[in-house]
Parts: sequence; C-alpha cells; structure tokens
Amino acid sequence: MGRKRIYETLFIMSPKIDEEERESIVEKVKSNIEERVGGEIRSVDRWGIRKLAYRVRKGFSDGDYTIILFDAEAENVITLERFYSVTPEIFRWQTFRREDLEKVPPTKKPESSTDEKSVSSDDVSAGDPEGSPEETATNVPGESSVPEETTAETREEDTREREA
Repeated sequence: MGRKRIYETLFIMSPKIDEEERESIVEKVKSNIEERVGGEIRSVDRWGIRKLAYRVRKGFSDGDYTIILFDAEAENVITLERFYSVTPEIFRWQTFRREDLEKVPPTKKPESSTDEKSVSSDDVSAGDPEGSPEETATNVPGESSVPEETTAETREEDTREREA
C-alpha cells in the first residue's frame, strides 16, 4: 500500500435533472470515494449551475459543478474515474493531485490553556481554529483556488517526472 496523497476532483452534472437528484449524485460520489477508493474527504464545494465555456455534445450549455478535496492512495483513484464514466448524469470530470497542499507542513493544534486571551499568532492560522491548510485558500466560485503559477509549476514537475 502506498502513501495517501491529496486529490481534487471536479465533476459537472446535467442541469436538466432536479436538485434532489443532483444532491444524491454528490452523495454517491462521496460514498464511492470513502468506500471503494478508500479515501478520506476533506471538503465538498458545490458551485451549482454555471455556464459552460462551450456547448457540449449532449447539448448542454450549463452544468452543475461540484469540487471534492480528498486523501487517497494513487492506485485507487482510477476507481473513481471508472465510476464517473458509467454515471450518465456526470458528463465532464477531472481529478488531479494537489501537490501544493501536500507540501504545506501540517500545523499542530494549540494545547488548551487556562488563559484564552493570550493566544499567539502562531496558534491561529487565517481564522481557522483547526489550522487545516486546505481552508487557508479562499474558494470563490468561478475562480481557481490555486494560483496560475502554481498550476503551471505543477504541470512542469509532472512532465519532468513522466519523462524521467
């Protein structure tokens, strides 16, 4: 068994199905990640129905976007891709490794003290009491949570790894 990596998966569902069914598909994807992929979900971000950049073959110009951040072993992620390919309501998807989040050292939880007023700046990270690194980035719908230069660097590193 390999070490768990951080992945982000984005999938787009048909806007023609009702909200309850789209919500149940998100729950199916989450349970698939936990049960079949053996992953641990970090966050789920529903963007809702958004305009697509172009009309797809199925005739859609809109889609319901969902992003899930999770930890899993690399060899099991293909199971999620297979699930997407046999789910007709999901017409586009992409899963990629988030190396930028893997490089962030985990922060330690501050030990409880009797004097709550004396909290140093090291104990609190960006308003998040847990100090989890995935929450420090702002997720604004329509914008990537990863700066463009980080994405380009990650692609270059992946290309070098494949060539080696």
